[in-house]
Amino acid sequence: MPIIQKFIVLSFILSSFLSFSQVVEISGVVNSLVEVENIHVLNKAEQDFTITNAKGEFKIKAKLNDTIRFSSLVHQSKYVIVDKNIMLFKAMRVMLEEQVNELDEVVVGKVLTGNLFLDINSVDSKAPINFFDVGIPGYTGRIKTQSERRLSQASDLNPTAGGSLGGLGGSVSGDALINAITGRTKMLKKRVAHEESEALMRNIKARLAADFFRSNPLEEEFRMEFLYFCADDPNFVKRCKNQTDFNILLFLRSKYQDYMRNRSETKN
Repeated sequence: MPIIQKFIVLSFILSSFLSFSQVVEISGVVNSLVEVENIHVLNKAEQDFTITNAKGEFKIKAKLNDTIRFSSLVHQSKYVIVDKNIMLFKAMRVMLEEQVNELDEVVVGKVLTGNLFLDINSVDSKAPINFFDVGIPGYTGRIKTQSERRLSQASDLNPTAGGSLGGLGGSVSGDALINAITGRTKMLKKRVAHEESEALMRNIKARLAADFFRSNPLEEEFRMEFLYFCADDPNFVKRCKNQTDFNILLFLRSKYQDYMRNRSETKN
């Protein structure tokens, strides 16, 4: 190999090494089913600290192999190691799980011995009374999520004897009107839609991801990013909810081609 070619190769290797060893500013975004504002982002190695904004966005200084910690009162702490891909794109996307505080175990009533006959004789219990027993109507459908209940309360339409709303014979409650004006109802609708999309995406991941990635190879560290890329599609719920696995895989395949094309364009 001519000397000049060796010099070029050596220069390229040296510049790549120096670029990865340097401290760069990384732009990132945090995703979560709960609030994404004011999440603590800490890089102890560089003594750099910041918090996320209302959209979950942040910027922090880091170099290759630094460990960045994400924490808040409502999230489980998460540690992300800065790898070559993060350094190359100077960007990251982090999904945080909600913190669930478990209560200490409490024993209520009599302690069972494990002997079936003794326990049956020692336990005094009555069958619970439900609405069928007392002859009143009751709800037997799917239990709403917390966000769905909040949305229902925020946009409540209260019927009144003399009130009217466009001839419907009802009036919107004061709270519902305030929620509509302040944008809270719109925010809750977006949250319900986001939770539906998130639950659908995780269901698809559990059922189909392993088979899909066998025929559509993708590095392990990019698979969740790809699935969120699919979930961000405006037609994701329409194309995947209550659809056959075949139709869902067709949708994933089309998004896979878009995702790989975007990655290729970003690298170039």
